[in-house]
Amino acid sequence: MGRLVGHAMYVPVKGDLVIGIVTAKSGDVFKVDIGGSEQAYLSYLAFEGATKKNRPNVQVGDLIYGQFIVANRDMEPELACIDSCGRPNGMGVIGQDGLLFKVSLGLVRKLLTPHCDIIQDLSKVYPLEIVIGMNGRIWVKSKTVQQTVIVANILEACEHMTAEQRKSVFARFAENMM
Repeated sequence: MGRLVGHAMYVPVKGDLVIGIVTAKSGDVFKVDIGGSEQAYLSYLAFEGATKKNRPNVQVGDLIYGQFIVANRDMEPELACIDSCGRPNGMGVIGQDGLLFKVSLGLVRKLLTPHCDIIQDLSKVYPLEIVIGMNGRIWVKSKTVQQTVIVANILEACEHMTAEQRKSVFARFAENMM
């Protein structure tokens, strides 16, 4: 499934969970930059509990974690921030005070494998919140801005490290925390 080589354009796939940036608000629709050749659209009704009267608080510039419900060549890609049962399941607007950065899809797939030891090992060193998008975007937040930047740098470096190299890097950071 090689959808991204290096940092090429992301091609939307139905069901993919991605991190997007809201670029415009027009009527009932948000335009979202997903790192692809075109923007995705997101209806204001595609949020938990949203109605015509109760609209979600979404602003231009907000980061959105959503899932593609439409993704094919003939139609504009469409995101939703709720699952088929209307539940958010972790989707929606992402907090402002984290750090967004881009990695290859190879690293994203590695991080999203069940029981991925990279994130487990890293969270033992630094408490962290992390959101991983299939479009190669990662949002991370730790206790301090400095720790957040360190976590992002470690994650980016993990792509080119073996498991043994990673373990020694994490061990060094753990020692420095003591």
